[in-house]
Amino acid sequence: MSSQALYRPSETSVKSEPAASNGAPDSRVTPMMAQYIEIKSANPDSLLFYRMGDFYELFFEDAEIASQSLGIVLTKRGKHQGQDIPMCGVPVDRADDYLQRLIGLGHRVAVCEQTEDPAEAKKRGSKSVVRRDVVRLVTPGTITEERLLDPGRANYFLAIARRRVSDTQWCYGLAAVDISTGHFVLSETDGPGLSAEIARFDPREILVPDVIHDDPDLAAFWRETRASITPLSREGLDPASAERRLKDHFGVATLDAFGSFSRAEITAAGSALFYIEKTQIGSRPVLHPPTKGDAGAALAIDSATRANLELTRTLSGDRAGSLLATIDCTVTPGGARLLAERLAGPLTQPGLIQDRQDSVALLVENGDLRDRLRRILKRSPDLARALSRLSLGRGGPRDLACVRDGLFAARDLGLELAITPDLPRELRAAAEQLQSLRTDVADRLSAALAEDLPLLKRDGGFVREGFDQALDELRELQHDSRRFIAALQARYASETGCRTLRVKHNHMIGYFVEVPQNVGEDLLKEPWKETFVHRQTMAGAMRFSTMELGELEAKIASAADRALKIELALFESMVEELLGLSSDIAAAAEALSVVDVTAALADLAVRLDWTRPVIDTSLAFRIKAGRHPIVEAALKREGTPFIANDSDLSGRDAGHILLITGPNMGGKSTYLRQNALIVVLAQMGSFVPAKEAHIGVVDRLFSRVGAADDLARGRSTFMVEMVETAAILNQATSRSLVILDEIGRGTATFDGLSIAWAAIEHLHEGNCCRALFATHFHELTALADRLPRISNATLKVTEWNGEVVFLHEVVPGAADRSYGLQVARLAGLPTAVVERAKAILSELERSDRESPKRALVDDLPLFAAPMRAAPPVEVKADGLREALDALDPDQMTPREALDALYRLKAQR
Repeated sequence: MSSQALYRPSETSVKSEPAASNGAPDSRVTPMMAQYIEIKSANPDSLLFYRMGDFYELFFEDAEIASQSLGIVLTKRGKHQGQDIPMCGVPVDRADDYLQRLIGLGHRVAVCEQTEDPAEAKKRGSKSVVRRDVVRLVTPGTITEERLLDPGRANYFLAIARRRVSDTQWCYGLAAVDISTGHFVLSETDGPGLSAEIARFDPREILVPDVIHDDPDLAAFWRETRASITPLSREGLDPASAERRLKDHFGVATLDAFGSFSRAEITAAGSALFYIEKTQIGSRPVLHPPTKGDAGAALAIDSATRANLELTRTLSGDRAGSLLATIDCTVTPGGARLLAERLAGPLTQPGLIQDRQDSVALLVENGDLRDRLRRILKRSPDLARALSRLSLGRGGPRDLACVRDGLFAARDLGLELAITPDLPRELRAAAEQLQSLRTDVADRLSAALAEDLPLLKRDGGFVREGFDQALDELRELQHDSRRFIAALQARYASETGCRTLRVKHNHMIGYFVEVPQNVGEDLLKEPWKETFVHRQTMAGAMRFSTMELGELEAKIASAADRALKIELALFESMVEELLGLSSDIAAAAEALSVVDVTAALADLAVRLDWTRPVIDTSLAFRIKAGRHPIVEAALKREGTPFIANDSDLSGRDAGHILLITGPNMGGKSTYLRQNALIVVLAQMGSFVPAKEAHIGVVDRLFSRVGAADDLARGRSTFMVEMVETAAILNQATSRSLVILDEIGRGTATFDGLSIAWAAIEHLHEGNCCRALFATHFHELTALADRLPRISNATLKVTEWNGEVVFLHEVVPGAADRSYGLQVARLAGLPTAVVERAKAILSELERSDRESPKRALVDDLPLFAAPMRAAPPVEVKADGLREALDALDPDQMTPREALDALYRLKAQR
């Protein structure tokens, strides 16, 4: 639809609430505009969608913002204080589309609806304004509409609180809530872990108290995060108020049944509930009781590492090409969200990881069961989100059908699992939950709902014929009124003996009986005068009404309204029954998701030949024939095999460091990333792309692969590299896995070499972690002879017919060259540039052979001792240069200059 056709003033706005005339004084404000200004003043930080008839209208600055953001026409309506009032609007039936765009641009929207019937407003006076009020605030973290949500992504908002633990340290409590599904998770972390914990939830919106928002140490973080930031005042956000709010919401006297929570977690949870109350305005979403999600129970992965490894999005921001997109074989929206959640927060407890592996292994071994489960799951819609919309009063008939179909799928899945012996713990718990679910309500929904359902309940027609007798009669009356009138006409004609009697209708007197005048005279007498009431006498005819005809007319006139009221009452009754089972239905939805994720990972393992890794508490890290899942999938589409490689970083008391050298395009970055991704997959409970894998649990995963400017913060590529490296060296523990690529290459050669050298020593002596360190500084390979937990590896390269061939195979040893010129030629540099570079390289290598750099490794101490500068390089005496320096051309005659030239030539 064109922007010109998008908006036209609604009839309601024109007829019932006229603007002031142009001749009105500037101070005059129409009742409608006065109402708008009052409501807008109560919601200054939101765009106000002001309902007028079939449109949501926006005025003043809101109209200008919405017009520019949505690309719709900006018009005007009357004047205010002598100025034209800007105005634009969007149709109510397309509001979701425009809400999605506004929310995506970071706006908040207050939806203002009519709260009374226009007829009631008219009773107060012809110029009375229909009462309106804001019924909800739409923010990025609180949307529930199906069209506004990504079905495979949780829509969390995150509330943050903190408490002081020392003069210099804070502890942060986090409450993550997804009102579209009811998930409610609390966790606590220290300052250094805050970024990683926020990244784990990947919230759409973050609620930050003013005191935290304005903290100079965190202000930059809030400005730079992709999530929408909503500052909150401190009023009502203290621990005591927060605890009372939690108890009142869940109707409990104590929180002990939910777990042991810190003061910071309780405060954050109270802030989250406060925000729900503020935005939902009287509506109460179905929330699960809060669960404890300790930061230490999940593999800590900071936002930079998530981006480098492309776990859920590529570096360009796309889902396609990420690890999540590669492994997502789920068949339900809830399963897709749970898979993303497990990928975002892999476990660190071997026992829980092994429980998940046991379930996957069962379905790997039992292909028939796996296929049956997946066929049932494909019939299951988004049960959790449908239930949430119904609880908030935003659901429709199709949401009832979603719940019905989800309950039937849950019943069938429970029956299938019930006949499967020896279920592992996780699948057994899901089966028990599914088998305990009451599904009789699904049978009633099936009996009540029609085959074709409208989107909105106000459209009616969603109750099945035969379900309610009164509704059927009204529908029959509504649709077959002519038949009823004909039957009544035939009876009257038979009773009066007048074959020309007709029942007719006009807009003046409604339905009436018309007979010839001579018959009408008889109807004025006994016994007919009690039945037929005279209305009009026409030329040659008389018109009568009857009580029966009047009742039938009233029924016909109100049949549609009465039918809709019955349907709406039935709808509310069905919703009420479902909400009475909300906790059981929500648990069933979670169980469906667990089975879906398990079956999907099993299907993935079978199709791609993945294997079950061994996970324990050791510092082992042995991978045989490991593969990069994303790259392998891309190569498979091209019909090219992936070259698998081994990796061993195992250690008894401290981790091993593998120093990797080799050419660009040789596969170093792929090798680094694949080992990190195998850890993530293993600890989320999945099988992994390798022949064998033994991994001691990793507590923190760090990756610095690739580099980019951060111009918004004034950071160069090298500065970004150093900031990320600093975070790694300051936070990695002996249980961490560190992936580093090309540290120090963004600055001068000796500066970069020194930084890379010192970083390796710190990882070896200070962090004692398992690490993969790729570099082009070949000088660093000598460290393997000095530091016991470092070994060298390189990517094999061969040359054939003058062409370089990258074999992508990791082997022990060190590279002696980088093949940069060959890569430059492959990249398409002009031939003249490549040839000139060869000549320069040849000259530089010749100069280096004649005056080689002194080897520094023998002279520099280890990290444990202070690092001292390298001694100056000794330069051999050069007689020709000395003779040349001794000459003074200004003091020489031409003859002396010629003799000097011959002497210099002889010395050469």
